[in-house]
Amino acid sequence: MRSSRPDGDNHPGPDHRLVYEIARKEKRKLWSRGRGKNNVWFGLGMFGLIGWSVAIPTLLGIAVGIWIDQTWPSEFSWTLMLLAIGVTVGCLNAWAWVSRERRLILRKRPEEQGE
Repeated sequence: MRSSRPDGDNHPGPDHRLVYEIARKEKRKLWSRGRGKNNVWFGLGMFGLIGWSVAIPTLLGIAVGIWIDQTWPSEFSWTLMLLAIGVTVGCLNAWAWVSRERRLILRKRPEEQGE
């Protein structure tokens, strides 16, 4: 909706932008509630999934590092190196999960579908 203001500015006024923004947020909120998937348990499950996706590669790196250090002693610590590699792999894994979920959510949002 355009406003015809005396100064010739045809941009929507602040009231129209506010109404539009509130309507858009309400639509997203109702859509999210209707999905049924995004409840507290889903959030805790996702939090746990991300935690395990970081913890497992980290623990595997530590275990392999300890085994290498005990089997073939050297001047540097394989445990510390594989710990850092495990944390890095775990964080990349968690980032991939979150990115994928975000893409799925954004793809299914009402304003993306033109509703």
